[in-house]
Amino acid sequence: MRCLGLDIGSSSIKGAVLDLETSRVSNIVRESFPDPVAGMPPGFHEVSPEEIFTRAVNVIDRLCGHAPDATTLLSCGQMGGIMLVDQKLRPFTNYLSWRDQRTTVADTDGTTTMDRLRGCWSDAVFEDLGKELKPGSATSLLYWLAQQQQLPADATPVTVGDYVIARLCNGVPRMERTQGIGMLNLRTNGWHHAAFAAVGLDGLRWPELTHEREPIGSVHRNGRTLTCYPVIGDQQAALRGIRLQSHELSINVSTGSQVSQITAEFRPAECQTRPWFDGQFLNTITHIPAGRALTVLEALLTELPRLAGIKIENSWQLIQQAAHSSTGQGLSCDLSFFASAMGCDGRISGITTDNLTIGNLFHAAFEFMADSYLTCSRRLSPGPTWDQLAISGGLVQAFAPLRRKIEARFPFPIRDVAEQEETLMGLIPVAVMGTTEPDP
Repeated sequence: MRCLGLDIGSSSIKGAVLDLETSRVSNIVRESFPDPVAGMPPGFHEVSPEEIFTRAVNVIDRLCGHAPDATTLLSCGQMGGIMLVDQKLRPFTNYLSWRDQRTTVADTDGTTTMDRLRGCWSDAVFEDLGKELKPGSATSLLYWLAQQQQLPADATPVTVGDYVIARLCNGVPRMERTQGIGMLNLRTNGWHHAAFAAVGLDGLRWPELTHEREPIGSVHRNGRTLTCYPVIGDQQAALRGIRLQSHELSINVSTGSQVSQITAEFRPAECQTRPWFDGQFLNTITHIPAGRALTVLEALLTELPRLAGIKIENSWQLIQQAAHSSTGQGLSCDLSFFASAMGCDGRISGITTDNLTIGNLFHAAFEFMADSYLTCSRRLSPGPTWDQLAISGGLVQAFAPLRRKIEARFPFPIRDVAEQEETLMGLIPVAVMGTTEPDP
């Protein structure tokens, strides 16, 4: 049996044919995610819903040609960000991306939207919400709209994935709980209406919450009918795609980075808590500096050749070679070049006339990354509640020194995950379990 899988990511909208019998992904097709709307104020990151929808439909149409026998469409999508629609799915707003930074702009008194929003909630309410509050989170963006008196009455907040699937099915938007980060009361598993009321969001029409195994409609394309399931969170899809188990600590090292662990019950800690599947939870710390920060270093090192009109095709290969045998020689590199779980004060220090080399610089960066994973794991649980690591992501596979440094800090067996299509792989269990009754 084959199904279609759709991943509405922030870099690309990607689809594939999912074979349920072999658990394989094939016939991958992509459309780039649309560029942000031009001419916006600094820090704003909005994207046209129509552009997103058009490209998602193009992916689905191309997939249908690869699997004429498929009758099911499964989806995951980027979490964070928000858009508002009316009862006929007509957008009131663009898609306000999770990359949007408008809520970090300080007023004349030095406070930001984020500061004011956090001040509206008690520590207990914040804990109920999973301690989930980022500049591009749904609640922070909705609160900004409310403060600017740009919140239409009776509007429905939806994720970009929920909008695409609801429009495809010509139905009302419904949200799977893994998409509701920072909006659910994790103790009751429903919308946190008291938290919404405290920040002036109680006038919104919140979508119905649903379960990943409950079909939400059908889409008819080119004489084909596909049963659609709700969009699940892309982080959870990726972690399920690597078959993360509750006794494992996940360390994912790619453009961004994260540490995560599944918990059977709501267990607040010094971290974010998100819904997992079957009534479980995910303790996680996201936005740990990784590939995006390393790219800053690579861009600096290749700037002079670029200015001279010379393109170094194999810059990362040369960096790998240089870092392989370096020892750092006292050089330190804090990769917190962006607001992150480790702060926002990136720096290079301990420089001498002898140690500032490419190899030592990246050796120091890898030391910082490995230290960050250890620090963040202790925030999840001061004493390890795992007996194995699941390490995934392209960077840890590309840089053996980074892998060795992680191994040195965690005295546990390591399960290396080489899977490249984690999010799409994480959709397969939805179809496999779709004929079973959801857990209560």
